[in-house]
Amino acid sequence: MSNIPTLPKHPPHLEALFQQLDPLKQRLIFGVDATASRQPTWDMAAKLTAEMFRAAAANGGLELQLVHYLGERECNASRWMSDAPALTAAMTGVMCAAGPTQIGRVLAHAHTEDRRRKIAAVVLVSDACEENPLELYATARRLDGVPAFLFQEGTDEQVAGIYSAIAAITGGASSRFDAGAAARLADLLRAVAAFATGGRRALAAEKTEAAQLLLTQLK
Repeated sequence: MSNIPTLPKHPPHLEALFQQLDPLKQRLIFGVDATASRQPTWDMAAKLTAEMFRAAAANGGLELQLVHYLGERECNASRWMSDAPALTAAMTGVMCAAGPTQIGRVLAHAHTEDRRRKIAAVVLVSDACEENPLELYATARRLDGVPAFLFQEGTDEQVAGIYSAIAAITGGASSRFDAGAAARLADLLRAVAAFATGGRRALAAEKTEAAQLLLTQLK
């Protein structure tokens, strides 16, 4: 079970009202590795959130929750947000700190959130994996019907294999990008946003190399 702290939720009667006023927004968890090696890519990812929301707007909009881990055991989740400025502000307030990966906690948190209210997908942007793969696969299997999209910075083959396996277990997809490839990461994030809000048809309509790559992996 997830033990990631989150901001307080709205009272139930307000949650129901918000869903009636804006019932079409799909929910996506955006997990980002904020350990020390990630500061350059973290800054880049923060600047690309507007691209994700623009892609989502064309297909009905998106609610996104930022989950990031850093330090020895710190892993935090933001409130659910539906606009790029709010998410960008949340990301720019984070300073990366050395520590091990906590991918399992991100996946477990996604499972918990999905049980509260359906989420369309979970995204993870990271460059490493220091956890027991078998334990990660067991956690991934709990994400019944929630595809995971894992985007790896770098070329570590062992990490790539773990990410690919998690993606396959959940019916999602994985891909790599280089530290300086802002356009590549932007395309990947836009593709996931399109899928989360409009399904395979919206993903196919992206007509980018990144979208086609993810489309070929989806079950």
